[in-house]
Amino acid sequence: MNRVSNAMVVGFALTYPLVVYFGLQHFEPRIFGALLGALLLLRKWQSVRSCATRLRPAERLSAAVLGAYTLTIVASNSELLLMLYPAVVSLSLLSVFGSSLLCPPTVIERMARLSEPDLPPSGVSYTRRVTQAWCAFFVFNAVVSATTMFASRDVWLLYNGLIAYLLMGVLFAGEWLVRLRVRRRAA
Repeated sequence: MNRVSNAMVVGFALTYPLVVYFGLQHFEPRIFGALLGALLLLRKWQSVRSCATRLRPAERLSAAVLGAYTLTIVASNSELLLMLYPAVVSLSLLSVFGSSLLCPPTVIERMARLSEPDLPPSGVSYTRRVTQAWCAFFVFNAVVSATTMFASRDVWLLYNGLIAYLLMGVLFAGEWLVRLRVRRRAA
């Protein structure tokens, strides 16, 4: 059940711009707000059931803000709020990643320690810089994403459904290449 619901959440998150773009031709925005809220509740329920997951205060706050946001979409039936969702998600991720810079370990360090529990100090420093890079990306993405909601639906879909994912992929790939170079230099 956990894998199926995880796949549903990830699948909807990845296809959100397409679903909204085509769905708004047939459904009111509140339908998508309700769907988002249901998926967030499902994700939260999974986190609570998982003994391995310990949500930090910023992660709990982020979940609460996203939950309140989806309720606002349902209550207002606002297409603009629905289209603002990708920017809100970027700001939510910025709060989680940014707060981990203030209260280490950073999000990236925690991920790195899953495969390398004895991360050296240089690795901790590196993961901190990567976390800062992701924070910068989330700021940029939130601004551009929010700006596109005032353009046509086509522009909104192009950025939020394709360009933003391509930029994330470039950041992932670039970081991976830099990490290989840093590891080779350290060896």
